[in-house]
Amino acid sequence: MAFDIAKARSRFPALDQEQVFLDNAGGSQVLDSVIESVTSYLSKTNVQLGATYNISKVSTASYAHGYEAAAKFINAKPEEISLGVSTTQLLHNLSTALDFQPGDELIVSMLNHEANSAAWDRIGRRLGLTVKWWGAADPRNPVCNPRDLKQLMSEKTRLVACPHASNITGTITNVKEIAKIVHQAPRALLCVDGVALAPHRQVDVKDLDVDFYAFSWYKVYGPHIAQLYAASRIHNQINSLGHYFKTTETLDLKLNLASANYELTQSIPRVLDYFGPNFSATWGQMATYEEKLQKILLDFLNSNDRVTIYGEPSASKELRVPVISFTVEGIKSQALVEEVEKRSPFGFRSGHMYSHRLLKDIIGLDDVEDGVVRISMLHYNTEDEITSLVELLREIIAAI
Repeated sequence: MAFDIAKARSRFPALDQEQVFLDNAGGSQVLDSVIESVTSYLSKTNVQLGATYNISKVSTASYAHGYEAAAKFINAKPEEISLGVSTTQLLHNLSTALDFQPGDELIVSMLNHEANSAAWDRIGRRLGLTVKWWGAADPRNPVCNPRDLKQLMSEKTRLVACPHASNITGTITNVKEIAKIVHQAPRALLCVDGVALAPHRQVDVKDLDVDFYAFSWYKVYGPHIAQLYAASRIHNQINSLGHYFKTTETLDLKLNLASANYELTQSIPRVLDYFGPNFSATWGQMATYEEKLQKILLDFLNSNDRVTIYGEPSASKELRVPVISFTVEGIKSQALVEEVEKRSPFGFRSGHMYSHRLLKDIIGLDDVEDGVVRISMLHYNTEDEITSLVELLREIIAAI
């Protein structure tokens, strides 16, 4: 069955305006049903959880259903996830709570968004642990190369942190292969940042065999809330951050310093509803459609000698998601963005996107703050939008 773009677009109220959203890696637009769910909750059931009166029972059940849906989304159990304000906060909580021993080594990918680097760098410095930075050989298409990882691994490796897809390059990491390497060390755990991948592909944490996996619902058509998974097999290695009298049978009770946002948590089932009963098929249709979108843009960028693409140059859905970053010779990235904004309703951005180490130390940009131009698409963008953008970029680059 072909992907129905008109049906998809009808579910996002924000699309019914002039603005064309191409900054989706920073946050997707929100489903109508999610918006309605949050409004309904705040209008009718906004009370404290856990009481015995009727509305509290209804609210508590809705909150629990949100956790069940959030776990199901990645093929986890509700007791294996924690919800919080951001991926950054959740990973800092995890790094604080995780057991470490003197001499432990941490391996941190330089392709990470800083959320999956800062937490481990901070705890490493605080505890006097060794932090090894996992680099990349190709500054134009940097990847998390398993061979490079093997050179960094040792019997002392405690944790490896990498992205499932870079939020700069869009290139997909072979997480399953990396997990096999990591788990050869006796105490090593794998922490994967799925923020850039989760809006584009179905995630199965059991199949990936990761120990930790984090992503943000507000980039997957939902509320402004984030999620962390930790495999139940290693919960005994995580200390509780909660009050001393609280039980610790779930990851959330261990890591969440209070409760997740009530109205946002209970709206998560609406995102799963959007994918329908044939969950995997819907994801497949979306990926195939997004492949068409990224091919339109990449074909143009690859054809222009002044453009340098950072990441997988092909449009293959097996190799990348439609997060595309580039620079143009002779033009500042922000200047190009502003020129597009003067002439059109297209909205995207420039900068380092919190992947400062990648742009500075791997790609080697002179001006990291100006950074790259990043255009990030989702399945609700149209082929006509991307074709029109290409024509505008062609005109602007030729004129400057």
